Amino acid sequence: MVTLLLDSANLEVGLSASERLVSLQKQNVRVRRSDITKVQLTDDLWTWLRGVRSPGTFVPGVVAAGTWRSVAGADFVIVRGREKPGVVIDLTHDAPFQRLVLSTQHGLALVKALRLDGEVELNDVVTLTSPIPTVKPQHAAKPATA
Repeated sequence: MVTLLLDSANLEVGLSASERLVSLQKQNVRVRRSDITKVQLTDDLWTWLRGVRSPGTFVPGVVAAGTWRSVAGADFVIVRGREKPGVVIDLTHDAPFQRLVLSTQHGLALVKALRLDGEVELNDVVTLTSPIPTVKPQHAAKPATA
């Protein structure tokens, strides 16, 4: 699985030697944090592949790695196995890729780390399935008469 490195300005997809080999990528993929428009968690990354591999490696159900080109633009893909969770990151048109499709178990942590100050905190699914707390209505105070 890829290593995701996030700082205040950039998201870097750290590739191992084998990931560089199968993706035909000479260096890590780096995008500006400001170029990220949407992050989605998924259990089936294979459905997110679009276009034609160019260049890269593709063995159905085993590995998809490299650049996929389509009418929408170029996507960078590292997908391994069928049962791997992952993340799909949509980027602006100024970024080197239009989308990153990555196998990683740290998708939820990435989503939380990308949240801006002041935004509502994203909760884990386990927390969302707990009973919804109820709030008792407050009665309006009666105005004082003189």
